[in-house]
Amino acid sequence: MSCNETIIAYGLRAIGFGERLLPKADITLCEQFVLIGSGMMWNIYFAVLALAFGFFAATGIALARASSRPILQFPAKAFIFIIRGSPLFIQFFIAYEAFVLIPKLGFDMNFGFIEITVETRWLTRAWLGALIVLFLNTTAYTAQIFHGALMSVPKGDIEAADALGMSPFQKFRRIVWPSMLRLAWASYTNEAIFLFHATALVFFSSFPAWRQEGDALYYANYFADKTFNPFVPYPIIGLYFVIFTLLLIVVFGMVNKRLNRHLLPE
Repeated sequence: MSCNETIIAYGLRAIGFGERLLPKADITLCEQFVLIGSGMMWNIYFAVLALAFGFFAATGIALARASSRPILQFPAKAFIFIIRGSPLFIQFFIAYEAFVLIPKLGFDMNFGFIEITVETRWLTRAWLGALIVLFLNTTAYTAQIFHGALMSVPKGDIEAADALGMSPFQKFRRIVWPSMLRLAWASYTNEAIFLFHATALVFFSSFPAWRQEGDALYYANYFADKTFNPFVPYPIIGLYFVIFTLLLIVVFGMVNKRLNRHLLPE
């Protein structure tokens, strides 16, 4: 099989398209690059969705953490402390066991005229269960970063907004939130890189790959077992992570430039 045929056969295998059977003998370098690259689509999926949802959730939790109301502040503090205080690997196992236990406890909703059985088996699949864990993890770390930035917003800016008669929402949207992002963006970029690298842990968690369509480390481990040579597939997956990390840095750098467009270039 030529390299072009390998790309056609295995390029989208990780998402269910293409050849179902993996190569078992005479494995070529092209096959390893293509299949591991195919698996990277899952790592990108986990990172993009977890960061996207976690960004907005973290903003809300950071505001609750900075609130003077105990009913908002204490749950936010507890959430951040528990998630940041426990290893991500342990969170994967606890979440999986919890998701497995939910159907056994019976999770039905009875509305009198109809009884609905809530579907929970998808929670034990990596594409949803692992995503929830990564979402909660990055939400907690990002909320702490945003909270620190909120506390650093210049008081003079807020007082000026009050003097102009801005409503609380206008003050947050035009003054507090942009200033918070500018102050937090460098640290948030590091959190995004960390989360992207953490997607490799999904392979080691209890969450199974759906229909054997795994992430990049799933294929790298497969090739290491078949070829008895780990020094080819693992450097390949490392190269892919380096490339996508560079792209992440470029994208976040562009956003940072946009946030600070009012500043004179050095």
